[in-house]
Amino acid sequence: MFQGAVQLSLDSKGRLAIPARYRDMLLAHCAGQLVLTADADGCLLLYPQPEWQPIREKLMQLSAFNPRIRALQRFLVGHAEDVVMDTAGRVLVSATLRSYAALDKRVMLVGQGNKFELWDEAHWQAQHERMAGFAAGDLPPELEGFTL
Repeated sequence: MFQGAVQLSLDSKGRLAIPARYRDMLLAHCAGQLVLTADADGCLLLYPQPEWQPIREKLMQLSAFNPRIRALQRFLVGHAEDVVMDTAGRVLVSATLRSYAALDKRVMLVGQGNKFELWDEAHWQAQHERMAGFAAGDLPPELEGFTL
């Protein structure tokens, strides 16, 4: 559904203008109802509401008696914020989430199928350089024999 990487800017209020090529899909799929949450890699995840709902439900059905599960619930669901695209196609990224992902002005919106990742541009470049250094022997066993 969503793919590609786009360089964008946050405005002075922390709003992100969703590119037109995604905006229409998001309006059709979820009426602009989105969820932003933190990711362990230091970026933010931006889900259409219908894509986030089953993830949240599945997480919350797991036993909170397991400390690792409880930590994951606390991290993902605890950081989750409902956001709505405004009439200009912008979403507000809260100060808390901007601080977590070290987002300042220049950001990268990266399509990941059913969601987006939102990266600080410098952190994205560092991540990109690490990926470029992958050698065939560094790939997980699940990707053995995988070709493009």
